[in-house]
Amino acid sequence: MLYNYGSINIDHVYRVPHLVRPGETLTSHGYRQVLGGKGANQSLAVARAGGNVTHWGRLGRADRWVLETLSAAGVDTASIELNAEPSGHALIQVDDHGENSIILHPGANHDFTDAQHTTLLATATEGDWLLLQNECNALDKLMVSAADKGMQLAFNPAPMAANVLRLPLEHCRLLFLNRGEAAALVELDEHDAIERLLDALSRKLPGSEIVLTLGGDGVCYQSDSQRLRLAAHRVAARDTTAAGDTFIGYYMAALQHAHDTCAALRLASAASALCVQREGAAPSIPVLSEVKDAASHWDELTIDAD
Repeated sequence: MLYNYGSINIDHVYRVPHLVRPGETLTSHGYRQVLGGKGANQSLAVARAGGNVTHWGRLGRADRWVLETLSAAGVDTASIELNAEPSGHALIQVDDHGENSIILHPGANHDFTDAQHTTLLATATEGDWLLLQNECNALDKLMVSAADKGMQLAFNPAPMAANVLRLPLEHCRLLFLNRGEAAALVELDEHDAIERLLDALSRKLPGSEIVLTLGGDGVCYQSDSQRLRLAAHRVAARDTTAAGDTFIGYYMAALQHAHDTCAALRLASAASALCVQREGAAPSIPVLSEVKDAASHWDELTIDAD
């Protein structure tokens, strides 16, 4: 079973002629309220890929509609707690040139307690997967407790912040990183060679599997025994929002279906390539049938092994 300890955000997106200036009142010419948060996006991606996922999260009662959205996709929402606090939310301005400005309030995502962790962990068993991002509080305690229970940890340290360097990452079996996150984790420049980043990650986290996503340059996979590199599908990207979350969700679903690493990388890469051709976050995450149909018209990606 896969559990996702993840953020749930409500995104308020305003289209404006320009980003609001200090002291200015500006009328927007468009507005959307959509589901967001890396945790919710990744749970949706797992479910739309045909995987089984239970979301561990917290949500304000006023945003109960989110449960229907997640449930409709196949996410188990029984462990999402409704409370009187405001949900995590973001105020997003997008101007006519595509630039954006974001104010993020973590809200209920940052109010998990030790008692709640104990209750959540009681539902898991040894060997289950726990997927985490860096948008909920108390990750350090939860990582240790989950590892003590025998769970397998997969971690996506986004958004990357100083607290990540203090986390017990040695408990993670699998880490999903982009180039900037990888560089920050090993204190190198993000423009350093990929091989140097991977070598440093191997020294810092021996025994952990690394999936290093490189956008249009593809993806690298590293374990103690092998290093693989996969190119990306060449598509015209319209919006890269949620592409990383889509990749992670599809990869985790592929593991549930006992796909080997190469098959998981190919499936996740195809899903993210389809995602970037659509606008938005949650609405851009494709379902498995769409991914299979699109991939059937694309050349199969070649995997290079070192």
